[in-house]
Amino acid sequence: MNQFARRVLIILFVAVAAGCTFAPVNRNPHADKALEPVSVDLSRYMGRWYVISNIPVVDERDYVGSCATWTLREDGRIEDAVLGRKHGFDQPETGSVFIARPEHGARNSVWKIRPVWPFEFVVLTVYLDPDYEYTVRATPDKNFAWILARHPEMREETYQAVLTRLDAMGFDIARFKKVVQFPEQIGKPGFHSVR
Repeated sequence: MNQFARRVLIILFVAVAAGCTFAPVNRNPHADKALEPVSVDLSRYMGRWYVISNIPVVDERDYVGSCATWTLREDGRIEDAVLGRKHGFDQPETGSVFIARPEHGARNSVWKIRPVWPFEFVVLTVYLDPDYEYTVRATPDKNFAWILARHPEMREETYQAVLTRLDAMGFDIARFKKVVQFPEQIGKPGFHSVR
């Protein structure tokens, strides 16, 4: 596991285990509404997903071209490869591979990830469009979330529709920032800054 992934996971573990996060207070009037995971067909869900926007774990902010590739293993677990380029497109692609375990009885949408024993964290699929082109994954406390797509760009009207859906679920949508997927997006409003 590389240094980036280790730091991200340690921050996430500490935040979840301690029952607190470094996130600002969620001012959404529906913030206390429990998230409802959606049903997922794992065979259709596998493959590459580009991170379009997120409420990031601290170190994710400095990455461009971020994506995840999910591969279903014979033992029923999922290989979760997370990749990106730190500080710019001229940097090498780096990442880590984690193993996720779909929780039984949760319609394949609740994944438990244990990158370092004894730590484990939970990520839910809270939205998935019928064509499996867009999805949203989040931690149950809504402090970390990822809008993902099969392609590295998403039409603005689709993005706004997803944000509207997340607002109704109780997310603080003002915290979502777009992830730079193309060099021309660097420095544009609404995107993470790249240092």
